[in-house]
Amino acid sequence: MSENWNKRTQAVHGGIRRSQYNEVSEAIFLTQGFVYDTAEQAEARFLECGPDEFIYARYGNPTVAMFEERIAALEGGEDAFATASGMAAVNGALTSMLKVGDHVVSAKALFGSCLYILENILTGYGVDVTFVDGTDLQQWQAAIRPETKAVFFESMSNPTLEVIDIAAVAKLAHAVGAVVIVDNVFSTPVFSRAIEQGADVVVYSATKHIDGQGRALGGVIIGTKEFIRGTVEPYLKHTGGALSPFNAWIMLKGLETIALRVNAQAESALKIAEALEGHAALERTLYPGLKTHAQNGLVQEQLGGKGGTVLSLDIKGGKDAAFAFLNAMSIPVISNNLGDAKSIATHPATTTHQRLSDDQKDELGITPGLVRLSVGLEDAGDLLADIRQALDVSQN
Repeated sequence: MSENWNKRTQAVHGGIRRSQYNEVSEAIFLTQGFVYDTAEQAEARFLECGPDEFIYARYGNPTVAMFEERIAALEGGEDAFATASGMAAVNGALTSMLKVGDHVVSAKALFGSCLYILENILTGYGVDVTFVDGTDLQQWQAAIRPETKAVFFESMSNPTLEVIDIAAVAKLAHAVGAVVIVDNVFSTPVFSRAIEQGADVVVYSATKHIDGQGRALGGVIIGTKEFIRGTVEPYLKHTGGALSPFNAWIMLKGLETIALRVNAQAESALKIAEALEGHAALERTLYPGLKTHAQNGLVQEQLGGKGGTVLSLDIKGGKDAAFAFLNAMSIPVISNNLGDAKSIATHPATTTHQRLSDDQKDELGITPGLVRLSVGLEDAGDLLADIRQALDVSQN
């Protein structure tokens, strides 16, 4: 029956495990180990774990397993492995399957830490990485080789909000047998159909919309059972990137309300973007839900017309004007997270993407005046009024 549920029902009931007490809210199994009735049982479990058997919290835990099953069902994957953070998920998905001499093609528009893994860590281990403009299918086609092992991209890029055609890139990658790994944070599990559209592996920072209230770190890798249990699990259980049971419980609670939160945030983000487009203080208003966005047609096809919860404003006057704008707002907080119930603003050039060279920032469109705004659950009218007065301040 559960496979026929829609996303909102899956987000509330998927993966439920109840103890002998039949609790309503999921139980937190806050334990690092598990007891065996006999030495023979311990031996058997280390040889092969059953579907509801556990050895050690680094390998698996009942609360964590509930989160894994729920998010896998929500995303349309066969299985999932929960990790200590979003970056542990990105690193685990890539590093677990790659070795010296392997070739990866990646979009160049990435979150700073994702870029670091591809540019520094993987290349340092002898992996060959080619970067392309993710929106240019001809560049993907030219870069993907017969020996390419994987392609990697953010389905909606951070912070310039480019949208990549998952189905088209997947078709090119699958033609040579490459694995398609998609960082889907900005698209959210609510709007995404990435696996249906051709992604083999989907990665989330659960710290963002899944928690949605700024409480805990977490990440998750979703894919086929073969990839998750045969490739990812051996790597992560031995390298230690497991999610804690308490954080898994927080993520379970977050999933119960994610559809309500994300839909409300996206609705507000669209209202704000439409109202600010063409504002005299702005060079650009970047929001995939705008009809003027370069990939808006793709947003209609790939995300059901939903532009997400984040917009970026390129403020005239560069860094000084951007800082004046940030400091003048009273509702959004200045921080580097996103997907929170509270609106959050950040200056990517000096925070999340500060390690990039000026040439890289220019190439990616991360200008000194660019501000990323993650829209929260506040009243859209209040947010818009606050943003407008801050824009006025920025130009004085």
